[in-house]
Amino acid sequence: MTDTVFYQHSFELMKSDIENGKFPGAVLISGPEFSGKFTAALEIARILSCVGDRSESCSCEFCRQHRTLSNMNVLVAGPRDCMLEIIAAKDALLRGYPPLAFVRAVHKLTSRFNQILWEEVAGSSKFSPLIESIEDSLAPLSSPAFDQSKIEKACDSVVKDCQKLESSLYNSIPIDLIRGASAWLRIRSSGAKKVFVIENADRMMDAPRNALLKILEEPPLDAVFVLTTSKRGAMMQTILSRVRTYSFAERSGEQQREIVSSVFHQEKFSTVADCLYSFLPKTPTEVKSVALKYYDAVRSGQIPSVDSVVKSCASFEPRMLFKSFLSGIVESCVDFSKSSADAELARRNLLSVQLCYDNVAIYNQSVAAALERLTRDLSMNVRLLRSV
Repeated sequence: MTDTVFYQHSFELMKSDIENGKFPGAVLISGPEFSGKFTAALEIARILSCVGDRSESCSCEFCRQHRTLSNMNVLVAGPRDCMLEIIAAKDALLRGYPPLAFVRAVHKLTSRFNQILWEEVAGSSKFSPLIESIEDSLAPLSSPAFDQSKIEKACDSVVKDCQKLESSLYNSIPIDLIRGASAWLRIRSSGAKKVFVIENADRMMDAPRNALLKILEEPPLDAVFVLTTSKRGAMMQTILSRVRTYSFAERSGEQQREIVSSVFHQEKFSTVADCLYSFLPKTPTEVKSVALKYYDAVRSGQIPSVDSVVKSCASFEPRMLFKSFLSGIVESCVDFSKSSADAELARRNLLSVQLCYDNVAIYNQSVAAALERLTRDLSMNVRLLRSV
């Protein structure tokens, strides 16, 4: 499943380094969004844990597990918006394409809730029923005896449960997850490498980042760390000094069209982003337009209706719509940063927006409650700066 890593020279270099015994114990894959970084990380994990010939068609036990992302020698952590890929893969499945892409897309989400990582995290038991329900619905999809007329119902059930699960996904990796991974990595495996993949590693807070750094300073034997980021400049320098960076590039429109056709079986989109965003109930542009009107109302002294905002943005499902809304507010503030007072207003607003996002992503506050708090905070920021 390397379709989304087409046209990345660094991926070929990584495979060559493995083949020649030059692959280090910790790497960082850096590149723009939708450049295949996570797919590359998973494929590198497969190759490293393989006990066969390491080819894509290898039939060893670990490679067979990897094709459905159920390889127990690989742990995955890190924040990610998974729902659009799940919905796009569901669309392809309902149009008659094989279920493997849908299963893998779902497991890109569920793999982040591995009990090995979460057993020390308070409240993690609430994920188990959702994951069990997802797996029960997935199990029959690849069976030849499965009633094809029931596929859509099974897919709808999976998507519904995945939406609930993703709403619980952290914005920043809890330190207990790093500790859980560390304990697991230090248990010797039988012949295969253990791989810990951390996606969007730049979003880690100080405590888990320092815990990871400590592990990298004294890495467990036979353990490999594969980190990914779209913002290499946001990575801690001491971590960068302990990893080898492989840089991925932005691909041409023609190359992306080929990937969209191969992976999602769509011919009308010129980029991966365009394809995935087409499955949103509201486009990011539409959501940012709502954000602009919302902030204009706050700036003029009005109190906008949060219920109306939530409804206009399709209840912010999937969660990335909420990010687009908050980004729209931040972008609205930038236009007014032409004086010291405006700059201070923009700074305060940015802190308020970050708090709003953290309240939802980290502390599991409802979007409506977080926006009510944000409205009060933004209104206060405006009043304070006007009184200066």
